[in-house]
Amino acid sequence: MANKLSTKQRRAARVRRSLKKVAGDRPRLSVHRSNANIYAQIIDDSKGHTLAAASTLDKEVKGSGGNVDAAVAVGKLVAERAAKAGVTDVVFDRGPFLFHGRVKAVADAARESGLNF
Repeated sequence: MANKLSTKQRRAARVRRSLKKVAGDRPRLSVHRSNANIYAQIIDDSKGHTLAAASTLDKEVKGSGGNVDAAVAVGKLVAERAAKAGVTDVVFDRGPFLFHGRVKAVADAARESGLNF
């Protein structure tokens, strides 16, 4: 039983497994949240590269903390950086987190700023 996964890891794997079925060749917008910060990055899984990233630790968003307003700012920033990288279509990866609150705020802000998913 040495390779027994935690419930959080199993949930994230289940979400990513279902994303691979519908993703095609689109990169994924992965969101991670902690109590203090929220992070978003656009990952090209075929090449294993991060195309764009943003978090509450960036200069543009710094000082906001881990609230919904900060999540909206991170969503807008990652969408702007994705546009500069030439990415318009992504698939949303919520990881082990529920699509609620700050995770939903990142997704909605990214949609409003031009990302399609």
